[in-house]
Amino acid sequence: MNSNSLPAISIVATPTKRSAILQLAQEAESRGFAGLACPSLGATLGLCTSLAHATKTIRFWTSIQPVYYNHPVEMSNTAAHIHEISGGRFGIGLGVSHAPVVQRLGVATGKPLTDMSNYVASMRANSRFSGELPPIYLAALRDKMLALSVDVAEGAIWANASLSDISRQVDLVPPNRRANFFMANMIPTVISDDEDAAMAIHRKTLTGYMSLPNYRNYWRQAGYAEEMDAAEVILETLPKEEHAQALQTAMSDRWLRDCTASGSATSVRDQLSAWTDKGILPIAVMSSTSGGQAKAIAELFNAYS
Repeated sequence: MNSNSLPAISIVATPTKRSAILQLAQEAESRGFAGLACPSLGATLGLCTSLAHATKTIRFWTSIQPVYYNHPVEMSNTAAHIHEISGGRFGIGLGVSHAPVVQRLGVATGKPLTDMSNYVASMRANSRFSGELPPIYLAALRDKMLALSVDVAEGAIWANASLSDISRQVDLVPPNRRANFFMANMIPTVISDDEDAAMAIHRKTLTGYMSLPNYRNYWRQAGYAEEMDAAEVILETLPKEEHAQALQTAMSDRWLRDCTASGSATSVRDQLSAWTDKGILPIAVMSSTSGGQAKAIAELFNAYS
């Protein structure tokens, strides 16, 4: 992977701005960005269907579509459709999401690894009716799900991973699979010379993730036990309305800098390239100190102009 290559970009088609985000996607394509990642905010599969028509050459994928949102037969049919219409540019990124999200859906779940394995198997079994499936990528924050992705999928996608720990996980992928095994990471990114303002945005972005046991266990293994211990004390002892502010206080700058990117345009390019050098495609999840998603993505475009 070329360390001078452009990153991928995370895009969300929010209500009333869906046409505008498609125009940004077209601009990303014309500028040569590596791909478009579509998180599970809003109608992710709808966005990907539109991207199949609105773009011509850029790759795009769900990052991540929770498996409990769709029956695997319907997911297989939809994914195969987008794969065919896009000319093979689409990837279906799947994840089991997190307990609070699943609880709101009111669905019955089993063990994450078993549920994911069965879901992928059901999708593949339906392909005799749906047609050829796109590459399947699994949300693989921790080692066991990464191992499953090697066994049943064509790639793995991290979110908020730690740069200092990623080489250890890349080494878990057998060498004979790495050349064709898709690996990417969603990275909270802010381009700003105001470092304090950028770090404040990162703290807000990561507050919800720090409250999730699976993420705390991941970051603990990555070397941030002190921060995760502090987070657990906060979650266990403070009233819920005090959690957000207290969790942000517990976030060390060292930890934040290991799983985010921020600073000047030059600094952000270097930070994203550090992921490329590890064999991971960086996905810039853009925020701005002075605007919304469109402003933040425009700042990324300018950084690579």
